[in-house]
Amino acid sequence: MGGGVSTTPTPSAKVSAIFIYPIKSCRGIPVSHAPLIHTGFRWDRQWMVVNPHGRMYSQRVEPKLALVEVELPSEAFLENWEPTQESYMVVKAPGMQALKVCLSKQEQEVADAVTVWEWTGSAWDEGAEASQWFSDYLGKPCQLVRFNTASEVRKVDPDYVKGQHDTLFTDGYPFLLASQESLNALNEHLKEPISINRFRPNILVEGCEPFSEDIWTEIKISKFSFFGVKLCYRCKIPTINQGTGIAGPEPNEILMKTRSGEIIRPNDKNKKRVYFGQYMTWNWTEFSAERSGKIIEVGDPVYVLRKVSSSAEAAA
Repeated sequence: MGGGVSTTPTPSAKVSAIFIYPIKSCRGIPVSHAPLIHTGFRWDRQWMVVNPHGRMYSQRVEPKLALVEVELPSEAFLENWEPTQESYMVVKAPGMQALKVCLSKQEQEVADAVTVWEWTGSAWDEGAEASQWFSDYLGKPCQLVRFNTASEVRKVDPDYVKGQHDTLFTDGYPFLLASQESLNALNEHLKEPISINRFRPNILVEGCEPFSEDIWTEIKISKFSFFGVKLCYRCKIPTINQGTGIAGPEPNEILMKTRSGEIIRPNDKNKKRVYFGQYMTWNWTEFSAERSGKIIEVGDPVYVLRKVSSSAEAAA
């Protein structure tokens, strides 16, 4: 294990991009700064498209979601900003009129038995207009729901994370972190380079060695402590071109040759999983009493406080 940090630590990397994905599996919003709340970045995966049984739709089965653009007011990324009845999330997609979803919580119907992976709970129904919009776009019955923060809590997996850590409609953890160097290394193997949007991270860093983020178990971004949870094993979504919604064989074929469990975790039973990026939590309790100053910005330094010696030792 790596040791502590000296009194004048040297950054190992810096934040080069921040992305927030208000609607699960729809396009992300690149931002220069983002407020931290206990579940991650504010607005991230607060909404989700579900089928009539309340089960999530994702790009895994509905790749057209890659073309759904989401806009929030610029002031939504200011700390402690509160929406009014005139504040909207605007949703756009090819061939569709723009949909406006009010950001202030109205008297909303509750949708029961909404399911994302292992979790089931209630959510707020965003109404008939939003349901019809997504139903028309995907060509099947849909509903747009918002995480019911008033009555629901979704814990992260206690097998991987100790302490009080919650998340919303993510795949399981508040943050996904990856590095530009890892993407560059992958692109060296590809005939057609791909963008980081294939991997949908929240935090992109640069200035480190390729895939060094695999082994980080505790880092500081600016003054905030983040903890590495587990390597992110990738499904088919990285194969979907986020500009067209069309899937191809890459990058997963190259990842299978360079980043599979068999290659980087030879003693692991999951030999055929491929890995890119690491899930993270942050130590929100350290700052729970503070009303302001909880913001991550592009350019913030990243300090590695603890690490394991190899990807094989990292949790996955």
